[in-house]
Amino acid sequence: MSDVTTPLPVRRRAFGLVVAAASVPMFMATLDNLVMTNALPVLHAQLGASVEELQWFVNAYTLAFASAILIASALGDRFGRRTIFVIGIAVFGIGSVLAALSTDPGQLIAARALQGFGGAGVMPLSLALIAGGVAPERRPLAIGLWGGISGLGVAVGPLVGGAVMEGWNWQAIFWINVPVAIIAIPLAYFALNNDFGARARIDLVGALLAAVGVLALVHAIVRGNDDGWSSFDVVAEIVAGTALLVGFVLWQLRAKAPLVPMRLFRDRSFSLTNVVGFGFTFGTFGAVFILIQYMQVVQGSTPLEAALQTTPWTLAPMFVAPIAGMIAPRVGTRALMLTGLLLQSAALAWIALTLSPDLDYPQLIAPFIMAGVGMGLVFAPSATALLATLGVVDHAKASGVNSTVREIGIALGTAVMTAIFVGAGGQLQPDLYVDAARPAVLTGAAVLFAAAIAALWLPAGRSARIVKEMTDAEAAASVTQESELTSV
Repeated sequence: MSDVTTPLPVRRRAFGLVVAAASVPMFMATLDNLVMTNALPVLHAQLGASVEELQWFVNAYTLAFASAILIASALGDRFGRRTIFVIGIAVFGIGSVLAALSTDPGQLIAARALQGFGGAGVMPLSLALIAGGVAPERRPLAIGLWGGISGLGVAVGPLVGGAVMEGWNWQAIFWINVPVAIIAIPLAYFALNNDFGARARIDLVGALLAAVGVLALVHAIVRGNDDGWSSFDVVAEIVAGTALLVGFVLWQLRAKAPLVPMRLFRDRSFSLTNVVGFGFTFGTFGAVFILIQYMQVVQGSTPLEAALQTTPWTLAPMFVAPIAGMIAPRVGTRALMLTGLLLQSAALAWIALTLSPDLDYPQLIAPFIMAGVGMGLVFAPSATALLATLGVVDHAKASGVNSTVREIGIALGTAVMTAIFVGAGGQLQPDLYVDAARPAVLTGAAVLFAAAIAALWLPAGRSARIVKEMTDAEAAASVTQESELTSV
C-alpha cells in the first residue's frame, strides 16, 4: 500500500488569522531566545554560572531544538502539522514554567532543553502551515509578514527581557511565555488546517545519529580550552561527532523513510539556502552572544539599558523583513540575501575594530543599524528561496531541515566564538573583555562574508517565475496526491 497524503486544503481561513495563528508561537520562541541572551550577565551573577554554563543556557535550547526538529516535521506529516504544532506550544510552555522555577544552573539547562524540544514542534511547522493555509499568489506576502513577526521577536526580546528583569526578576522572562501559549493553542485550532504529508515511518536511527553527532562536536568545542585542544578526550569527541554525522548522511541515502530526503539537495536553491542559513546564524548569533554581554560587562549598562542601546540593530528586521518579502518577487531573493549578508559582515567587522573599554555608545549606532537591515534582508527572502521550487508535500521537511541547519549554526557559532574569546584570555570583567571579544566578532564577520560568496550561486529568484514555479510544483503535487488516494 502506498503512502497516503491528504490533498491540498480547500478550506481557506481569513488571511490575517492564518498568519497570526502560525506566527505568534514562533514569535514566543524567538522572543525567548534573545531574552535569554540579554539575561546572561544577570544569571552569571545571581546563579553563579560560569562562562561555559552561560553557553549551555543557549545551547541546551538550540541543540534540543536541532535534534528534535526533523522528528517533529516527520510527526507533523504523519499525525497532522497542526496537531504537532499545538503539542510543541504546550511543551514550550511547560519548559518555561520549569525554567522559571529553577534554582541552579543545572536545572535551568534542563528546562531550556525542554523548551528546545517544544520549539522544534513550533518554528518549522509554522512556515509549512502558512504555506498550506494561504493562496499561492499571497504566499510571498504571508512569508514576508511571518519574517517580520520573527523580526519583532528579535526586536523586542532584549527590551522585554531588560524591562522585566529591571522591574521584577530573571524568572519573569520565562513566566511571560505562559499566557502567550494559553492564547496560541486555541487560536491555532481555530485558524489553521491540520495538513498532512507522507505518512511514513519515523527515522529514529537517523535522528539519533544526527543529535549525538552534533552534541559531541559542540561539547568538544566548549571544553576545548579547558581540557586542551590536543587532549585525547577532545580529539576523540571531535572524531566521533564527525563520524556520526557522516554516518547520518550515509543512513539517509539508504533509509526507506529518511528524515532528510537527500533528493531535496538536488534543488540548487534549497541547497544553497541552507548553506547561507548556516553561515547567517553562525556569524550573527555567535557575535550577538559576545556583544550583548559587552554592553553590560564593559559599558556598565543595566539589562534594560543594554536592550535600548541595541534597538537600532534589533528593531530594523521588524520593518525590513516584510518589505523584503514583498519586493523579493521583483528584485529577486539572491540580490536581497547577498546584500543583507554583506551588510552584516561589514557591520560586525566595523564593530569589532571599534570596540574599546571606553567606547562612546553613539559610535555603535551606525553599524547596529547596518547589521539590523542586513538581518531583515535575509529573513523573508531565504524562506521564499527555500520553498520556491518544492511541492507543498515537501514544505514541512524542507522547513525542518533549514531550521535544523540554522539552529546548529547558532550552537556552533556560540561555541566557536566563546572558545575564541576564552582562548584569547577573555573573562567577564571590564579590563579582560575587549581584546578577547574582538577576534571572536571578526570571526563572525568572516563567516558571514563566506556565506555571501555562497549566495552568489543562488538562482536569481525573480518572480513571476517563483510564483509560477511554486504554483506548478503544487499543482503537480496535488495531481500525485489525488492519484495515490485513487489507487488506495
